[in-house]
Amino acid sequence: MREPESTFAVAVMDLELEPEALDPSQVLAGKPKLSNHTLFESEDGRIIRGVWQCTPGVVSDVEQDELFVVIAGHATVEVEGGSTLDLRQGVTGILASGAKTVWTVTETLRKVYQITLPR
Repeated sequence: MREPESTFAVAVMDLELEPEALDPSQVLAGKPKLSNHTLFESEDGRIIRGVWQCTPGVVSDVEQDELFVVIAGHATVEVEGGSTLDLRQGVTGILASGAKTVWTVTETLRKVYQITLPR
């Protein structure tokens, strides 16, 4: 992947996203489709910034250390042993590495994110 310029701005809703594989065992209901656009990845691969989208459905996941801002849509995220997050436009969230989650997407959700992977 080519490292982009360090300073730039993009219209998040206008970005064309690429389909992302979803393990069928993660799909709990519906026919959700994932897509992504990586804006930046550090040389060592530890920091990834991008835009992610999921169409309606229910999926399970195991999270990485992530900071995100919801740009559009609606979903709830049930965190095993924790709370349920209500995600809608303008909401910022943090997901802890290793958290087991269930995402219930009711309106196509688009978010901007930064993931930081362990060393």
